[in-house]
Amino acid sequence: MTREEIIMQVSEKLRLIRTEAGYTQDKMADIIGLSKKTLVQIEKGRVLANWSTVVSICALFRETETVQFLFGNEPLEVLETVALNGIDLRKTKTLGGRVWWKVLTQKNGFILQQNILSKHFRILDERNYRIFSSFDEKLSKQRYKELTKSE
Repeated sequence: MTREEIIMQVSEKLRLIRTEAGYTQDKMADIIGLSKKTLVQIEKGRVLANWSTVVSICALFRETETVQFLFGNEPLEVLETVALNGIDLRKTKTLGGRVWWKVLTQKNGFILQQNILSKHFRILDERNYRIFSSFDEKLSKQRYKELTKSE
């Protein structure tokens, strides 16, 4: 999944996200920091939301069924992965991937997983802290190999 794909998906679903949250166009525009005119243009498919707007929508409405359907239960992780692809992350506690995740391999206390919706990869340590995340399978496997050798 790329930044452009995320922008397209959120832009296409913005009206649904807004109605699911129960907001008028005026209120939604105020919440996400847009003019009503711009919001209407996005909802009608005339323009796409920008990256900052998409991040705001996903952060503020991450509990909606629509955002969960697009990105699973951790939409901010998907956005962070796109923004910081291939960079080791500050350790972030996860639930271990019981839902939305497929375990690819486990070794020396590390787990390589792939999200079943977004298809991005992540590496967790033995306490389920996320230490790496990327959409690049080769890079993820390489980082996993480095981590499992050093332990």
